[in-house]
Amino acid sequence: MEISAPTWAALVQFSAAGLVGGFCMLHWVWWRGRLRRAGAAWTLLWSAALALLFLVNGLLAVLPAGEVLPFVRAQLLAAAVVLALPATRAYASGPPVRAYVLATSALYILRAVLWLGTDLVVRHGGGASARGPVDAITFLVPVTIVGVYVVVAVGKTRLTAMGAALLAVSSLSTLVLVASFLVADPALREILTSSWAIPLCIGLEALALHRLRRSQWEADRQNSMRDAVARIANAAWFLKDPEALLLRAREEARHVLGDPKIEGSLRNLPRGRFVTELFPLEGRPLDPRERGFLMDLAQLVSAHAERTELADRLGRAAFTDSLTSLPNRHALDKQLAEALDQAEVERTRVAVVYCDLDHFKQANDHHGHAWGDALLVQVADHLRSQVPAGSSVARLGGDEFVAVISRAPSDDALRDLGHRLRNGFTGPGTVSNAPRLTVGIAAWEPGEPLDTEALLRHADTAMLEAKRTRVGVLLFDRPLRRRVQSETRLRRALDEGIADHEFVTHFQPIVDARTLEVVELEALARWSHRGTMLQPAEWLPLAEESGLIIPIGEALMASARTGYDRFQLPVAVNVAARQVSEPDFLDQVERAWGDSEWVRLTIEVTESALLADDAAATIKLQALRERGVRIALDDFGTGYSSLSRLASLPVDILKIDQSFVREIGTARGIAVLRAILGLAEAHGLEVVAEGVEQATQLTALVELGVTRVQGNLLGRAAPGLPVRGPRPRRHGALGAR
Repeated sequence: MEISAPTWAALVQFSAAGLVGGFCMLHWVWWRGRLRRAGAAWTLLWSAALALLFLVNGLLAVLPAGEVLPFVRAQLLAAAVVLALPATRAYASGPPVRAYVLATSALYILRAVLWLGTDLVVRHGGGASARGPVDAITFLVPVTIVGVYVVVAVGKTRLTAMGAALLAVSSLSTLVLVASFLVADPALREILTSSWAIPLCIGLEALALHRLRRSQWEADRQNSMRDAVARIANAAWFLKDPEALLLRAREEARHVLGDPKIEGSLRNLPRGRFVTELFPLEGRPLDPRERGFLMDLAQLVSAHAERTELADRLGRAAFTDSLTSLPNRHALDKQLAEALDQAEVERTRVAVVYCDLDHFKQANDHHGHAWGDALLVQVADHLRSQVPAGSSVARLGGDEFVAVISRAPSDDALRDLGHRLRNGFTGPGTVSNAPRLTVGIAAWEPGEPLDTEALLRHADTAMLEAKRTRVGVLLFDRPLRRRVQSETRLRRALDEGIADHEFVTHFQPIVDARTLEVVELEALARWSHRGTMLQPAEWLPLAEESGLIIPIGEALMASARTGYDRFQLPVAVNVAARQVSEPDFLDQVERAWGDSEWVRLTIEVTESALLADDAAATIKLQALRERGVRIALDDFGTGYSSLSRLASLPVDILKIDQSFVREIGTARGIAVLRAILGLAEAHGLEVVAEGVEQATQLTALVELGVTRVQGNLLGRAAPGLPVRGPRPRRHGALGAR
């Protein structure tokens, strides 16, 4: 069956409408992929208007002639012309389009009004509509406005090949459209009216396909950029060199952007900051995505460089002293362990030289912390300059420094080194009597256990012994080793003795010098170790140094209270300086003695106990005096306090040291005793003379006016009550004090 021409025209129009409608989906995908950019949106609307126009043209070819469809086609045609303005603006970046859109829209609205209300555009009635006298002019004037805008916009834009092709087909469609209004033959006019948009549609759909491929390419490139950033971020955790990471980031940028001339730079800024730049050498322009990609890579490299720098700083801080830039204790342990391992293989010696500044705290308080810091830096420089090559110097903290000597020389050479360290350091030149270095040295011999702590401890012990004996330099030799081992055994025995309650209390009488009546008892701690009674001189210094004197003293105080309850005599208890310095000293006394009979207790302290912590000790002893406790200053005259301070001390009794009693037969001894007695009388203090062992001493003391004495002549310390003469009644004169 033969198909008529109108049917063919309708099929063509419907096919074009379907094809353009299908391509609208491509424009929609492009719009979505371009993040809803204006160019994609206007192209989508323009294509939709043309698809509807083809649909109406097809309907006009198969439906009976009327007035509605031509009017709809005219409006769709007007819409296609108006939409050409914003679409051109989106692609060509021409001048503002609002005025052009308003003008063309107003003219087409006027045309629509004239179409519906008059016969100027279309003659109504009589079946098919015929063109009116202003049909062409009312349509072509807006087209002319659009054409002017297109010429202006395109004239200011550098067109791409696709843009030039789209402009060409748009111009062709415009010429066909204009011709459709100018020809007189109705059949030709209808053909032109129905087909003018075909070139434009072909151009738009070619643009859609091009944009779709472009969007897909950009999506692939964006994925490549994201993958490249992820690869650089992962590499940043494994690469230690920021420059290596920069090179890898540069290669990724070259590969993804397809530009082999991209270069990079990494610059260090103050305060551990870095800035990285990736850029094309020829200075070609970059789109926002490319700039963002290069910035992301640069930020990863900068962050890696800053993190690496921070890790290095923290590592140095963890193993370096911030003031002197010497290795710290952590680094020293590592260096000493490595030196011992190497020495064990090489069968060589390793020496540790332990240095300490004498009286540094007092000098630092006097001159200021800035002066003290400068002094420590000077010590560090001095040690570095004096130790042999290959040795290391570290600062343990405070004013303590340690040098590790690998392949150490003989003991004599080590002593010479110690003397050079001590004598060669003079301190700041403007300060007289600057702190001097005290040096202790310990050496490890091949075959000995690899114990870094023991080696350091031995050097520290030698330094402390050198400080105590004031020799300045001391080597941890066999005699000192034996003494340390002996002290270690004694310390262990002290711990066991306290745990096993081996400490007992002996009481020595204090008697009236004239009547020899026992007026008071002095409680003394004695240590019965494995059946042997050890003298206090054997264990008391270590007990005070180690702090074990505190539980021993608290037990002695409790035994003194038991002795008072048993013998009904006042009791004096020796208290060490270490006990008085304890923050809870008052609580210890109250726990051990109880909360009553304070007037029956005398606490004996030495001058060193008062001077160790003058203000705090005075406050504590004064608090005890307020409860009725009497305070005795033991071994008076052997300390180093000035006599002028005696009035400010919370003291009730002076106990004359036995060294002065032994010299009582000499003129010098008599003079000293008279001075002490005069001082006690001036301050209203009682006097007790210790160490009386001869009758002549007792007689001389009585003649000098001493009222109370104690010593082996009058009664040795014993667990029971040593009595000479009648005991005073419980509520006698002493109780009334």
